Amino acid sequence: RLQESRERLSVCSKLCYAVGGAPYQITGCALGFFLQIYLLDVAQLDPFYASIILFVGRAWDAITDPMVGFFISKTSWTRFGRLMPWIIFSTPFAVISYFLIWFVPDFSRGQVMWYLIFYCIFQTLVTCFHVPYSALTMFISREQSERDSATAYRMTVEVLGTVLGTAIQGQIVGKVVTPCIESPLFIGKTNSSVAMEELNMTHDTGSLTDTRNAYMIAAGVIGGLYILCAMILSVGVREKRESSELQSDEPVSFFRGLKLVMNHGAYIKLIAGFLFTSLAFMLLEGNFALFCTYTLGFRNEFQNILLAIMLSATLTIPLWQWFLTRFGKKTAVYVGISSAIPFLIMVAVLDSNLIVTYIVAIAAGISVAAAFLLPWSMLPDVIDDFKLQHPDSHGHEAIFFSFYVFFTKFTSGVSLGISTLSLDFAGYQTRGCSQPSEVNFTLKMLVSAVPVGLILLGLLLFKLYPIDEEKRRKNKKALQDLR
Repeated sequence: RLQESRERLSVCSKLCYAVGGAPYQITGCALGFFLQIYLLDVAQLDPFYASIILFVGRAWDAITDPMVGFFISKTSWTRFGRLMPWIIFSTPFAVISYFLIWFVPDFSRGQVMWYLIFYCIFQTLVTCFHVPYSALTMFISREQSERDSATAYRMTVEVLGTVLGTAIQGQIVGKVVTPCIESPLFIGKTNSSVAMEELNMTHDTGSLTDTRNAYMIAAGVIGGLYILCAMILSVGVREKRESSELQSDEPVSFFRGLKLVMNHGAYIKLIAGFLFTSLAFMLLEGNFALFCTYTLGFRNEFQNILLAIMLSATLTIPLWQWFLTRFGKKTAVYVGISSAIPFLIMVAVLDSNLIVTYIVAIAAGISVAAAFLLPWSMLPDVIDDFKLQHPDSHGHEAIFFSFYVFFTKFTSGVSLGISTLSLDFAGYQTRGCSQPSEVNFTLKMLVSAVPVGLILLGLLLFKLYPIDEEKRRKNKKALQDLR
């Protein structure tokens, strides 16, 4: 009891730790929901080039995670800790590169390279923030209950961060109406290209400039929040070296540690399951703005629908924390993530109705909360199980977290690239007021049928995950004895 009381974290420490998760979610939410429609309708890039930017940016983001994990494992301890210097020094450069993503340069020939370069730079710098922050979970306390409690605080703030990202980006941008071009269906085939050119030439571009300014204002506000959260984290959290170390710890090389981690069955089964469920929600996130704008016809409402989803998710995080404590984490996975399936089907099958869409959005937010909370709550259990099997190996926390993020980001990059290419093949019209029926059908598949299939596959893989509540309690007692 005395040892547990020493390991207890104050509410203030948990809150300061939790605030550090907001920058990644605020920026990630803004990019996830709005970057695709921004590149297509504001920067006016061809869908093919937009797909390249989205794929390469996400793929590069995935590659940087294990790279940063490797360099962290080689970093020496300082008086600020081993992880905190990465967080502090990456922040100002990340904010600058994030702002430049939402800036439309005057030149037209190099726009693709502009967005590709700054998107990749930002993803690298935000990785230098988020990988050490994720691994920090193992360095704040040795008690599972305290880590789980801190993770619940973190997930609540992270989902609140998605609300802020959605609200700031959506409400600022939503105040300005992005101009669109009517499809010239009434024009004969022989003159359609000429008429389209005339429509482009005569259309008022003043509000498009306003839209671009709105995106930059939103980027500036989000950049300020990024810096504020990083400051609170660095001041309010103390990194404890002894929290992750056992009595028998000895240094092990990174590549040997990587081999050990990748041969750990519980870890592979966990990331395999969450790989598909996370991919389902990322695919939904990337295409939801286009789906609301064109398929449902809610051009001026989609930012409010997104806000309803994120508010619902934020309010239900404590519910899922109670649920996993009461019924176990595996049960929470099955109940929480599968609850999204009927609502994903409903939004694609039912006719466009704003009230029904809001009801579905609120209900879907409950499942989003579970998808946010559970991976980060279950990863520390896998690391504890690894430590029991390899008591002479330590310092690999960053590998566990970074490679989980690597797999989810890489596959999401592939899926977003393919989805944007699918829209191109379906005949997506840049800045169109409406889209062809083939585009609307493709969007329905991307936000309904494909995510449902991925969720079902992920839940099937979770049947193989070996750490249930009884196993988790045994691991906790064995770790206390070993320490």
